[in-house]
Amino acid sequence: MTSTHSELDTLGHRLRHFRTAAGLTLDALGERVGVAPSQLSLVENGKREPKLSTLQALARELGLDIAELLSGEPPSRRASLEIELERAQKGALYASLGLPRVRVTKGTSDETLEAVVGLHRELQRRASEAIATPEEARRANTELRELMRAQDNYLPEIEALAEERVRAAGHTSGALTHRTVGIMAEQLGFSLIYVSDLPSSARSVIDLENGRIYLPPASIPGGHGLRSMALQAMAHRVLGHERPESYAEFLRQRLEINYYAACCLMPQTAAVTFLTQAKKDKNLAIEDFRDAFGVTHEAAAHRFTNLATSKLDMRMHFLRVGGDGALLRGYENDGLPLPSDVTGAIEGQSVCRKWSARSAFDRTNRTTELYQYTDTPAGTYWCATQTGSTSDGEFSISVGVPFDDARWFRGRETTERAVSTCPDEACCRRPSDELTARWKDKAWPSARVHTHTFAPLPRGTFPGVDDTEVYEFLSRHES
Repeated sequence: MTSTHSELDTLGHRLRHFRTAAGLTLDALGERVGVAPSQLSLVENGKREPKLSTLQALARELGLDIAELLSGEPPSRRASLEIELERAQKGALYASLGLPRVRVTKGTSDETLEAVVGLHRELQRRASEAIATPEEARRANTELRELMRAQDNYLPEIEALAEERVRAAGHTSGALTHRTVGIMAEQLGFSLIYVSDLPSSARSVIDLENGRIYLPPASIPGGHGLRSMALQAMAHRVLGHERPESYAEFLRQRLEINYYAACCLMPQTAAVTFLTQAKKDKNLAIEDFRDAFGVTHEAAAHRFTNLATSKLDMRMHFLRVGGDGALLRGYENDGLPLPSDVTGAIEGQSVCRKWSARSAFDRTNRTTELYQYTDTPAGTYWCATQTGSTSDGEFSISVGVPFDDARWFRGRETTERAVSTCPDEACCRRPSDELTARWKDKAWPSARVHTHTFAPLPRGTFPGVDDTEVYEFLSRHES
């Protein structure tokens, strides 16, 4: 007979339970079945697997059917708690804490056992949330996206805080400079330090004890992003964030620091003034908004989602799509039917080939935005799409509105038009009858698997960040 540790633990507790109920000592029972008391003790403690003949003899002497002795159910509530505690203390999570094991004796009360086991359960629950499996991450991200959609992607409290901090640093107009960002850090008691040996899992690191914010070298390509990274790091302090206790809270904090950074780089008062005038002139354009505040096209497009509904009275959508057609990030409050899975998650879903977010990749001239009208089952939408590339590949950024609001935008005169019937598979997902007849059962492609889809984020104080790397980094720079 071969048993798992779990089964041996349960067997041991059942044997002890029935032995004591029969009023037998280890010595007395051992003598009856011809087994040394020390060997029986090992069985009762789950450390020794008895032979089948021994089990049959034990069951006979205890007046039991062998099936009753071998049942997988703990014999009592206390036994169940003892087994659960033993398993928890053998686990890697408890071992990682470096704490001694709690030894349960006859004098350990049931209440104490309940409390200790309850603490282990909570420890495991929090660790499981921090691990953030792909399923949990998608669920938490979907819930947060729906919450922001209900608020039109607008957070007035953060808008006000950012405006206050920017004004306190002396900024009045134009692009926020690196010098001003440095002043904002100093006002919070921090200095900005640029280093080349940041932990690979961290974009920035805050040394709370010594008042330092470590960032990548200022000379890295696209260094304008350093302003945003520094502002995001500061945002944790400005917004009073505590250490996240769940992956959902981690996501919420990340959204809030990104929002704060965008508010500082494109302050609400100046941004709304600029966009309102552009709307009045019927010349709204993300590229102009981008250039006026010295940010990336994506940052300007995303910031537009914060202000479009609450300040410009228009509903809209935003898409970041990879070169393979996968939706990387999306927002809509205009009814555009974003592709989603059965849980409502949109990340990784394939965008219709007819949408400008994908057709823009087919253009020879990508220096300017592609303007396009698209007829969908939910109505007609106008979109402006800009493409770009990173080390991870191509991507497109799209901002769009329902047909009636296209009149406020540059590019509304475009004659580019497409018809999308997605999610109907006949639109663009199903091969034509001709192609199907030619190649069905004659092709066997090997899919490119995105391994990160299957891997949980490393567990740590902050999901995805290696605590050891961070602490070693801070120790190197402490002196």
